[in-house]
Amino acid sequence: MKRSKRRQWNKDDIRALRQHLGLTQAKLAEELGTRQQTISEWETGMYQPRGASATLLSIVAERSGFKYKAGKEYV
Repeated sequence: MKRSKRRQWNKDDIRALRQHLGLTQAKLAEELGTRQQTISEWETGMYQPRGASATLLSIVAERSGFKYKAGKEYV
């Protein structure tokens, strides 16, 4: 069975998702089971979420109705 390509999360997408959810970095970290510092590092572009973290972000985005970036606008 062919696996679908995993979505790559960049700093702007992560910040936009968090704002769409109306959460602080600390609250998003709590919801994802990670540290606030990790969310901050993702949003500054220091690191990108990988593996389970990227999958969780995708699930949260899908379930919350977050529309991914089309050009420079979030829809």
